[in-house]
Amino acid sequence: MNDSVLLLSLASAIVIGTPILLAGLGEMMTEHSGVMNLGVEGMMLGGGVVGFWMSTQHPSMALALAVGGGVGALFALIHAYLAVTLRVNQIVSGLALVITGTGFAGFVGSSNDSALIYARPQSSLEPVFGEGMQELPLVGPLVFGHDWVVYLSWLLVAAAAFWLFRTRAGLAVRAVGEDPATADTVGISVGVTRYVYTMIGGAGAGMGGTYLMAEIFATYQHGITAGLGWIAFALVTFAGWRPWRALVAAYVFGALRNLGFTLQILGASVPSDVLNALPFVLTIVALIIISARPAAARKYSAPSALAVPYSREIR
Repeated sequence: MNDSVLLLSLASAIVIGTPILLAGLGEMMTEHSGVMNLGVEGMMLGGGVVGFWMSTQHPSMALALAVGGGVGALFALIHAYLAVTLRVNQIVSGLALVITGTGFAGFVGSSNDSALIYARPQSSLEPVFGEGMQELPLVGPLVFGHDWVVYLSWLLVAAAAFWLFRTRAGLAVRAVGEDPATADTVGISVGVTRYVYTMIGGAGAGMGGTYLMAEIFATYQHGITAGLGWIAFALVTFAGWRPWRALVAAYVFGALRNLGFTLQILGASVPSDVLNALPFVLTIVALIIISARPAAARKYSAPSALAVPYSREIR
């Protein structure tokens, strides 16, 4: 039973969905503060390539993730300065970050004699649970067959949901995203909040890129994310800015990304361009369905001040 194509495909969807979840959850935190960062793809590549380099120098995935997340946060800091301090158009700033991160990754990955395209991580992660747990029918490969990063992503989802909707700090960041002028009048620093949460988003993208390169593919190639950053960005809208829905959406998108391999095993052939477009088509369909229901549209709508610059002088 555990060797069925369907079950193995679902288990693979969880794995490939993990970097999407890490990056998408980070972007969700950013957007709750009112900042939209289109540069997820660039931050995944920029943070991921440095995290991958660390994995080739040291056999610690935790260290590689921390380094990749830190570099992703630094890239996001650039966006925060442009979007929050200089109040430039956030779409333009985000697209510039994609170009910057892609160029940076290409430079670091192939700029010297010991290019990263020829390097391999010093170690790989093993499943947390033993073979006995992994061999349980159905739940074995789906629940107990993963490494600790997958379980960490589940904990981060739970922590994000609790933080955003069960704490005063979470209420503050949502207030900044909904009505920054009102938040400012009650003593919440709009600028600091947006800086912090933008960098949190960059850290999530950097960690996602590192896990993709160092663990899933165990190699670096130019443009290795192949649009996963854009899918992570679309995930936020698809999930209605809710962390638990993001968990499900990430695995749905992971399954769609893995669908080509599944169809090959089953002997079917579908153009890759069609498969790559499916996550975005699904997002559009979800938006249409939500918009047709006023109650759902209000509950799962974007923060009111998303992508709107704030200045105390002109409020």
